[in-house]
Amino acid sequence: MPNNFKRIAIVTGATSGIGEATARKFVAAEYGVIGTGRNAQKLEQLQQELGLAFRGIAGDASDEQLLDSLFTAAQTHFGKTPDIVVANAGRGLGGSVKDADLEAFTEVLKINVSGTLALLQKAARQMLVSHAPLYPKATADIIIVGSVVGRNVSPFSAVYGASKFAVHGLAEGLRRELGPQGIRVSLVEPGLVISGFQAEAGYSDEMVQNFKDKFGPLLISEEVAEAIYFMVSQKPHVHISDIVVRPTRQDYP
Repeated sequence: MPNNFKRIAIVTGATSGIGEATARKFVAAEYGVIGTGRNAQKLEQLQQELGLAFRGIAGDASDEQLLDSLFTAAQTHFGKTPDIVVANAGRGLGGSVKDADLEAFTEVLKINVSGTLALLQKAARQMLVSHAPLYPKATADIIIVGSVVGRNVSPFSAVYGASKFAVHGLAEGLRRELGPQGIRVSLVEPGLVISGFQAEAGYSDEMVQNFKDKFGPLLISEEVAEAIYFMVSQKPHVHISDIVVRPTRQDYP
């Protein structure tokens, strides 16, 4: 198909929350988006709503075959390799170190850490070939969605936070690898964002209400998407490597 899009992006976890908001923001900015998530029906709805600017591929973001298909789809659907990859897919897990469900934590590590690393590797290898030679006239962006609990140990989700500490380490390691080659690797660390994340992580209604009472108004996904867009819309030689976005009243974590 003819490509009239300013940039081409892959967004994982695009069926809800920050991922969906980021996909919508990119489409509004005239970017083409390949989005993935486990909810095939929601991806179909987004395709119908957003038109040719959005192509959805259903699956698990920790599946390497799915990740391969995202890069193939970008080339097939938009005629170009992606120059933005947003590693957003992941899941939460409430609870302390002492009481964490080990089986659930294994799944968290698979999705949040191993799946993210697989995506980062594929993006880095492709961008070194396709976009590094274009610098400084153009650049490519890898955005990793971390969390404030990957910066500060959380009293209510310590084991989930440990997975994000790992992701933050991957982000900084990759930044040092790719920055000298003209490719930007950036980390966005949201605080409390109201989305479907809390229910999936097992947070009780009482806990969520306590967050609202103590820290509210809380962030919404669109506000984090604005931060991501700010990162990728800078001139090629300007790199916003790390942004922390919290509700104003959230003092910790």
